[in-house]
Amino acid sequence: MMRPSGDLKVYLHREPIDMRRGRNGLAALVREGMQEDPFAAQALYVFIGRRYDALKILSWDRQRFRRVVEEDRER
Repeated sequence: MMRPSGDLKVYLHREPIDMRRGRNGLAALVREGMQEDPFAAQALYVFIGRRYDALKILSWDRQRFRRVVEEDRER
């Protein structure tokens, strides 16, 4: 479970992505596409799927990336 504290920054990737991307692919997208540091301690990076029915949240947790995936299964 993610429990960010302090000054949390949330970044939204504006264009839909291919939801098959893993942690490393999302981190590369943060660095190259968003020009942000994927290893920032108090940052969440939010991505939305091409069909707008799923999202992924990427964050760095001291030693590894954490990824949360949410999907709308009622479609």
